[in-house]
Parts: sequence; structure tokens; C-alpha cells
Amino acid sequence: MKQIMKTRFKAKYNIRKGDTVVVIAGDDKDLTKPRTVREVLVEAGKVIVEGVNIITKHTKPTAQNTKGGIVKKEAPIHISNVMLWDAKAKAPARVKRDRVNGKTVRTSKKSGETL
Repeated sequence: MKQIMKTRFKAKYNIRKGDTVVVIAGDDKDLTKPRTVREVLVEAGKVIVEGVNIITKHTKPTAQNTKGGIVKKEAPIHISNVMLWDAKAKAPARVKRDRVNGKTVRTSKKSGETL
């Protein structure tokens, strides 16, 4: 059963698909190994990160997959357990939003670099 956050407004997150992040909490915690975000599940407040929270799923044989068997895949983790990676500082960094020429850009608080 999917758990969906019931909020009046759509949440805004600083993490987007394709960003480089580090896992700061949980079984896959590693503050030195940057990984890529595969998908952001905004409604659930979760992200799917490459190589993190691997689960084994038992699948029945189907028309597409005639063998079936055990499939390893990434499960979502909560968005609060990941932090954006600052490539210039080579460390995880908090993010602030700035307006530049009428566009909102994400800026690292550690190095001042635009993400």
C-alpha cells in the first residue's frame, strides 16, 4: 500500500532527477560516495537513488519474462535521508534558492556554486 502525504500544497524539493546526492541516513549511509537520483516521487516525499536500498522481488513467469525468478531493484528512500553533493567542495551541502534574471537557481551554501 502506497503512503501518500496529504497536503494542501505541492511540496517543493531541492532534489531533482539526475542530481548527484549522498545518503546521510539509513543502511546505505555513505557521506563520501555520491550517487545519482533516478526518480523523485513528490507525492510520497521519496526518491529512488542508484544502488541504494536494493530489494529482492520474486516475480512470476509472464509473457514478457518467461523465466520469472528473483529480481533485484532499488526501492524508494525518504527524501530527508539524502543531501545534494557539491562537486566543487567535494562534500554534501545545503541549498538555497536565488533569483537570477527572473529564474530560480539552486545555490550551494558551502561553495556558492550554482547547481
